[in-house]
Amino acid sequence: MTGQRSRIALMFGLVAAAIIGTGVFQSWNLALAILNMGLVSAIMAMGVNMQWGYAGLFNVGVMGFLALGGLAAVLVSMPPVAEAWAAGGGRAWLALVLGAATIAGLIWLHRRLPPGRRRWWILAAAGVVGLIAFRALFGPAVDAIEDVDPAVSGYLGGLGLPILLAWPVGGVLAAGAAWLIGKTALGLRSDYLAIATLGISEIIIAVLKNEDWLSRGVKNVVGLPRPAPYEVDLQADPGFVDRATALGLDPVEASSIAVKLIYAGLFAVVLIVILILAERALNSPWGRMMRAIRDNEVAAGAMGKNVKARHLQIFVLGSAVIGLAGAMMTTLDGQLTPSSYQPLRFTFLIWVMVIVGGSGNNWGAILGGFLIWFFWVQVEPMGRWLMDVVTAGMPEGSALRDRLLASAAHMRLLTMGVILLLVLRFSPRGLIPERPA
Repeated sequence: MTGQRSRIALMFGLVAAAIIGTGVFQSWNLALAILNMGLVSAIMAMGVNMQWGYAGLFNVGVMGFLALGGLAAVLVSMPPVAEAWAAGGGRAWLALVLGAATIAGLIWLHRRLPPGRRRWWILAAAGVVGLIAFRALFGPAVDAIEDVDPAVSGYLGGLGLPILLAWPVGGVLAAGAAWLIGKTALGLRSDYLAIATLGISEIIIAVLKNEDWLSRGVKNVVGLPRPAPYEVDLQADPGFVDRATALGLDPVEASSIAVKLIYAGLFAVVLIVILILAERALNSPWGRMMRAIRDNEVAAGAMGKNVKARHLQIFVLGSAVIGLAGAMMTTLDGQLTPSSYQPLRFTFLIWVMVIVGGSGNNWGAILGGFLIWFFWVQVEPMGRWLMDVVTAGMPEGSALRDRLLASAAHMRLLTMGVILLLVLRFSPRGLIPERPA
């Protein structure tokens, strides 16, 4: 135990030194930007670690749950668009209620009617009638909403509540989606579960891209409310300007640093709370049961454990953490851009964080979040510098020189692959391995 604590302290010390070195040799704005996104990435990695490290669930739909968290930030914090609501908001939500009632009615009929051809004919007829009624009500309502000043709004907006309330709502929204997915997909084998979650996450992104009435689609939602003041407001405050000048800082740079520090404080509080709860859960009888199910489902089932129910439980919990991180990331960005959710960035990279840090260990997931994000940001300028050094003696206009300089932009992917291979070769269980039970 003492050896692992020393290892944790050493690893986190090295990451802290790297971030501080970025501030000293590059800029503190960049260092704090890495820190903030590192905090959010650590929370993402912890959510995936709960599913994979605790229970062995291979979820490849991480970006879908992150996107749902981002959608929650819009639905909670953006002010409602009164003209859009008047044009068709009520009809759109009535159509959605009708659609949900149709699905619930079909499930009820399926359970009530005796098996046979007659049941399927009744279900088909009821489904067609419900679909026609839904489309007749929903289509015109959506068209009316999206026609309301589409260059600026063209959607319903949100509730106009403080943005911090969107963070737990993002977790709840992702947890609800995970419950629906888990009820149908968790009975599948691990490889089929991965395919199912990937497909469902792509469906979620497709909905966000195409349903303009909900999230403005690819036109994006910008100008989300912030839990921190705007930099221009701080620069207009004489007291802040005086304090920055007294510290020898430029007021413009100081305002950006102050805002990033506020975000860092908020994100750190959330990370610490989740870490404490996750550690208590992992070291409890429940955590030992989850690891027993992960290691041998057959033996755990023979001991009377409801394997599928426990898988659903941890799948929902991990997805809730991912959704929370998605709402935080959208808050940090200040906008929702559905087209930016790509599997490479929001699924593969988070899995690299978990594997490199050490699956099954919360500290390892956090370390992986910070470490991989640091390299993700810094590798491209490092690659550019390396290529400048390599091509320094080559003549101008050389095809090889131009090719090497152009390839610097792709150093990120190469570096992530190299890091992953090195860790799997020399530390297969991650930089901070799971503690033995």
